[in-house]
Amino acid sequence: MPLDLAIILPTLNERGNLAPLIARIDAAIGAGFGWEVIIVDDDSRDGTADEARALALVDPRVRVIQRIGRRGLASAAIEGFCATPAPFVAVMDADHQHDPALLPGMLASLKAGEAEICVASRFAEGASTADWAEPGREKLSTYANALARKLTGVELTDPMSGYFMLPAATARALVPRLSGIGFKILLDLLATSDTPMRVKEFPLQFAARRTGESKLDRAILFDFLAGLYDKTLGRVIPTRFALFGTVGALGVVVHFAVLSALLFLFGEGFAQAQTAAVLVAMSFNFWLNNWLTYRDKRLVGVGALLRGWLGFIATCSVGAFANVAIATFLEGEGIFWALAALAGIVVGSVWNYALSSRFVWGRF
Repeated sequence: MPLDLAIILPTLNERGNLAPLIARIDAAIGAGFGWEVIIVDDDSRDGTADEARALALVDPRVRVIQRIGRRGLASAAIEGFCATPAPFVAVMDADHQHDPALLPGMLASLKAGEAEICVASRFAEGASTADWAEPGREKLSTYANALARKLTGVELTDPMSGYFMLPAATARALVPRLSGIGFKILLDLLATSDTPMRVKEFPLQFAARRTGESKLDRAILFDFLAGLYDKTLGRVIPTRFALFGTVGALGVVVHFAVLSALLFLFGEGFAQAQTAAVLVAMSFNFWLNNWLTYRDKRLVGVGALLRGWLGFIATCSVGAFANVAIATFLEGEGIFWALAALAGIVVGSVWNYALSSRFVWGRF
């Protein structure tokens, strides 16, 4: 049959979910229209890409993109948009929380001109999140949705949904202006469109994950804020630098807290206090970057964390040396200690950003 729909499945460690999901999609669509599944895998450690290739050998409707050194659901969806000749594209999760039975109705609605984009909503009338069993995440989604509606100008019950469908031409026309950051590609599409898109919502019975563990945690809020920033100030200050600076700003607070305590509570000399403050702040930045900025490559276990921490310290050692040297020199010249410390932080931060962007996380 002529190809109508490409279903894009961004994956990270979803090996056991793929075959059952393909079977569910096949059962939901049947011979109703031509379709293909594009599995965009972020080089999963569990062999998801190999499993996808094995499925493609026996089912030509399955295709695989294995990404090396690229991460994130949003950018995976963008690569899927650009990799298919299908006139319509859908994005859904591979963990079985999204019901494939909605696909035929969404496609029919788009073909009939009833909407420019169809969204499966967890909060529309008739929807249910009873099987989600994560009230904290549900509450966070409610707050995020309220902010997203103000940003996009679209009245939706679930603008943070990860399950939607739209014409491929529309998606590709927006791609050059999408941020491609994080997980919320629907929000990116809606906020990038020059005019509010006509939307039709489909109530979703949001199911429990079939196997594996969710890749999303409280750090999803960081992605959401990054997306909001990119759509408001991202053209003035690059979003990547802003993210790095956000973590660094929190490190500055830690730095001054340690420095003040050592100077005024323990009576240490300025050079010794500044050195200790630098090491503590660098350790804090490593932990926060590991948890937030690079959580898809998060180091776990004592050994991995120790090696990662030592590598981060080594990478930033030149910046730390410049920080201490400049701050100590300025303080010795009579500059107020806080201003001297801040000058050292600025010089060290610029170096650390350049070096770590190239050598520590440059591939990602």
